[in-house]
Amino acid sequence: MTDPSGDGPAAGAPPESPANESWQRLDRRMLLVHPIQAVVKFLPAVIGAAILGVSSGNPLWALLGPVIVVPYGLALWFTTTYRLGATHVELRTGVIQRKRLSVPRARIRSVDIEADPLHRILGLAAVVIGTGQEAGADDRFTLDALAADQVRPLRSELLAHTRARHIAADDPDAAAPDDKTAPAPESPGDGREIGRWRPEWVRYAPLSLTGFALAASALGVAAQFGFGSTGIRVSRETVDNVRGFGSAVLVVAGVSILAVLVLLVSVAACAHYLITYFGLRVTDQGSTLQIRRGLFTLRRITLDTARLRGATVIEPLLLRLAGAAQLEAIMTGENPRQKILPQSPRPAVEHTLAELLRPRRDQVTPGPATRAGLSAPARIPLTPHGPAARRRRHIRAGWPAPLILLALVLSAAAGWHIAVWWWLVPVALLPACALLAEDRYRGLGHAVLPASSGAPTWLVVRSGSLDRERSCLEAPGVIGWTVRQTFWQRRSGLATLSAATAAGKKVYSIPDVPLDRARTIIEQTTPGL
Repeated sequence: MTDPSGDGPAAGAPPESPANESWQRLDRRMLLVHPIQAVVKFLPAVIGAAILGVSSGNPLWALLGPVIVVPYGLALWFTTTYRLGATHVELRTGVIQRKRLSVPRARIRSVDIEADPLHRILGLAAVVIGTGQEAGADDRFTLDALAADQVRPLRSELLAHTRARHIAADDPDAAAPDDKTAPAPESPGDGREIGRWRPEWVRYAPLSLTGFALAASALGVAAQFGFGSTGIRVSRETVDNVRGFGSAVLVVAGVSILAVLVLLVSVAACAHYLITYFGLRVTDQGSTLQIRRGLFTLRRITLDTARLRGATVIEPLLLRLAGAAQLEAIMTGENPRQKILPQSPRPAVEHTLAELLRPRRDQVTPGPATRAGLSAPARIPLTPHGPAARRRRHIRAGWPAPLILLALVLSAAAGWHIAVWWWLVPVALLPACALLAEDRYRGLGHAVLPASSGAPTWLVVRSGSLDRERSCLEAPGVIGWTVRQTFWQRRSGLATLSAATAAGKKVYSIPDVPLDRARTIIEQTTPGL
């Protein structure tokens, strides 16, 4: 298969210059791909026509689907053209409904590359151009597809203005204001690798909810097609047979079924993990961040570092117990929470996070002074929120035990017979709730890392237990604050401080922070705001 990402030397003739104003067609090999894609897209109609042909005894009905769909796919190639101008990139496409898209080259923030197995066999790759703004499926600017050896030079040219802006920001005297010469395209050896996937990391895949989500999706699809709609009928004979078994046998059978279910879910999670993240590499090119991943469908994602506002370390309980985590970038615009590393060992996540947030990103080899601050946002100790916050954690986590005990007491007072083991439930819940409260308090904290040479001020917040997150947010990205107090927080002298930003999940909160410390955090993060 051909690698469309262009990591190796490009073969074949060089592509045409993106400044060419003439309308061009997609690669001719798409005449083989478009009909297959059309058949897959209209597969229900093709299957329906085949069933109609079999049931009616007229085989001509079975040919009706391919006779209509295949010419439609061929017509897509003849009706799709694109133009790479000096100021805009344009696309015209559509067989029945014509569509024309135009993107200013100065607004281009990402040029992603995708290649499914059929594209890779034919030496093709699709180019997806993004402006950093949300776009629907019908409004995506996609060139599907070009020759694989043309993709890398095209992406380099379309992103040349981001490198020029990055160079100008780092060194205003690097070029004269009237210098219109574009920076040289990056070579295959450019950039610095800050993260690489390892095959042994697949052991962390079952520790997330991905497998359960896939199983739920499969059950939903089965329900849509009517499987299981008739229900499960249990006869009287079956009930009598089950009563004949001992309770120990039933417990063993239930545990065995649960074990098989967990095994199937784990296998599904591992398969999804390998298919999605196989061969993942994260490369910092200064002005852009390159993410390359995929087993069958190879994707190369380009992120403009000018949109980067920080990163989030995601630590679900099971992953945290296994010493692993996930890493997401906090971005503005389209796809504001871009996954950088999937389930990975904690040291690998911390290394990539430190490199991602390091100051003076134009330095390929940081100096000793810069190296000293590399891991500061990633590993800076967090300030605890004090005994009042801990007390609230215990109250909020421990309410089920007294509530169940109260319900049992009222039931017993009403004359109901309560089995002895029901009274053990609140007793067993007390230590579990206490452990949960302590873990939630340990996960609660914040820190403000002051600005230093070449690095901005960082706001670091962490909260959660079952799904803990630690977010490092760039202070210049904070556009406002909200201080909120509930009735019980006012009595405890606490507040929830929320930082508003245009990136990521838009609001990053510090729950149950002492009220007298909230103003200090605001002044340290955004002086004068």
